[in-house]
Amino acid sequence: MLKLLRAILHVDMDAFYASVEVRDNPHLTGAPVIVGGTGARGVVAAASYAVRKFGVHSAMPMHTALRLCPQAVCIRPRMQRYQEVSGQIFEIFHEVTPLVQGLSLDEAFLDVTASQELFGGAVCIARRIKERIRERTGLTASVGVAPNKLVAKISSDLAKPDGLTVVPQERIREVLDPLSVRRLPGLGHKTGAKVEEAGIRTFAELRVAPDAILWPLFGRYTERVRQRAAGIDERPVLVDLEEKSLSAEDTFDIDIADPHVLRTHLARIADLACERLRRKRLMTGCIGVKIRRHDFTTSTRQRAVAPPTHDGRTIASVANELLARWLAEHAGAKLRLLGVVLTDLSPASQLPLFEAASAYATRLDAALDAAQARFGAHALRRGSTIK
Repeated sequence: MLKLLRAILHVDMDAFYASVEVRDNPHLTGAPVIVGGTGARGVVAAASYAVRKFGVHSAMPMHTALRLCPQAVCIRPRMQRYQEVSGQIFEIFHEVTPLVQGLSLDEAFLDVTASQELFGGAVCIARRIKERIRERTGLTASVGVAPNKLVAKISSDLAKPDGLTVVPQERIREVLDPLSVRRLPGLGHKTGAKVEEAGIRTFAELRVAPDAILWPLFGRYTERVRQRAAGIDERPVLVDLEEKSLSAEDTFDIDIADPHVLRTHLARIADLACERLRRKRLMTGCIGVKIRRHDFTTSTRQRAVAPPTHDGRTIASVANELLARWLAEHAGAKLRLLGVVLTDLSPASQLPLFEAASAYATRLDAALDAAQARFGAHALRRGSTIK
């Protein structure tokens, strides 16, 4: 049984959004499924493995994906559903260790170093997690097991889907050296292309490349990049990362100039941001709007509120006021995106609920959240969010 001095897992769900859709709709099994916006500006959020064979991948424009695979089944994202399933998965993580760093709904680092005494070696823990995820959700996950976060993340991607890759300390160079530099997390598409243009194609070549080649590419980060290519990473698994902000936004299929239509969209977006805020038991002390014009020029407006709140009507009202002021200064402007950004976050337990109006608003929001959680995002909506 393999035991690592330091044992880090990187758990990555396989085609998460698409897999949830297939699980909820078994008739889609084996079909090329794409989750994403279906409008003119839609983007692929997730692609099933059946559709990836055609070259479709996440972040690809939807029109490009449909050109590659015209027979694909397109499904609009159901974020509330994915969040619900993600909660089940993270519960499994916390059953084996309190040291969990979530990176997204479907991805996390786990430090299981101390957990090995109770649950066996890191490989046993990884298998346990994979089995429980399958039993409770019907989904599969790929897991990388390594002495640090960097190698664990790289290794989890080496045997997808439903993979388990173990890279102990003594095999790090053996595993990493032949890999393409494109697999280095954080390198980026453009920088990756420049590195390859410089004649560096593998981790091994990047690890031993001289300053004369690397400095023009990475500057003061050159040594850090070399260390990463060698699999050196001392970063800890960070638990309960403090939320800096919460937001929701929407890109419109067609640019919108009508202020009434924009207000309706903003009310819906604000409601979504508030639902996320309440689900995390937070309140906001600063409300902002994000405004992007048809030419991609982006503006932001924000206003502090006291006391902090998670009341949907208050947040929507402030957001609408900020938008109205911006529109008054830019009459006739066509917008392609609107967003609501909530910052200066604090625990909702501090929210004063003694005034009758505040208590009523809280009960109303709670009823709205409960109905949407049980029956879907459109089951119960505020009148202001309906076109």
